[in-house]
Amino acid sequence: MAKRWAVVIAAVLLVGAAPPPRERVIVLGETEPVAVNGVATRLRVDPGAAGLLLVTPAIANAATLKGGGMFGFNVGYVVGTVGVLCRTAVARVALTGVPAKRRVGWTERPYASGVDATVGPTGLDAPVISFRGRAPAPGERTAALDLALEGGLFSSFFGAYGRMEVAGRPLLIRLAPYQPHTTATASAARLLADALGGRLSGAATREVIAFGIERPVRLMTLARPLDVGPLSLSTLRVRVPDTGSVAGIAEATDAPARAADPDEVVVVAKDKRKRRPDTLTLGADVLGRCSSMVFDKPARQVRLTCG
Repeated sequence: MAKRWAVVIAAVLLVGAAPPPRERVIVLGETEPVAVNGVATRLRVDPGAAGLLLVTPAIANAATLKGGGMFGFNVGYVVGTVGVLCRTAVARVALTGVPAKRRVGWTERPYASGVDATVGPTGLDAPVISFRGRAPAPGERTAALDLALEGGLFSSFFGAYGRMEVAGRPLLIRLAPYQPHTTATASAARLLADALGGRLSGAATREVIAFGIERPVRLMTLARPLDVGPLSLSTLRVRVPDTGSVAGIAEATDAPARAADPDEVVVVAKDKRKRRPDTLTLGADVLGRCSSMVFDKPARQVRLTCG
């Protein structure tokens, strides 16, 4: 009889339990409290970040996270020509208020300055992740890109991108509202320059991409704008020494001669099947026009609502 009542009570609890929310809304610029092994942290959900929950070394130490062992392994991230080793461990994390075991990573270089932890859309359980930017404005338009996930079977550890084609070739679109400027890898810039008439100008400056890693960038102006969903781009910054080569992109007639960058390493893939995807990262200079960025996992879409 006691067992029967236990089954009935469990059934009532299941029927009365609220289903997990289908949509999770994130307000850009805000953080939320998260506990990692009981250690209070401030989490930033970043559309451009990896899905693996990344904490700073200080939080990892306070939470007594230890890599290696039966449940520990390393994950590698690459920013241009710089590799970043990420150690991982299983911890009790209260990401939605209820502590549960999940994998956490930490690196010598924090992913972002000023926050204790970051996670991207693939690291959240909700099927739809909606990022809210500026207030909606008249004349906005919504358009969808295909959702592309990085990392295959381990996609929950890596990033989520939009995907489009330029001149018959795929171009990944990374949404990075916490990065000041829109940037393209060298191979992506060559693709855009060939298709839309791009020209480089000015001397190289430095741009922080992720993990505090700076890369040299130069300004490129397009003769014909690139339409990314509802957004139109005429200028962007090119990561000149990164994946691929900018050789062959024309210089603006009034541009000064470019001095060689001491960090420059040109990477040329010997096997086209193994080449890294061409990637365009939209920064705050472009995404500031958007009121909404939605990662819809079931629909396999990234929807942008922008003016």
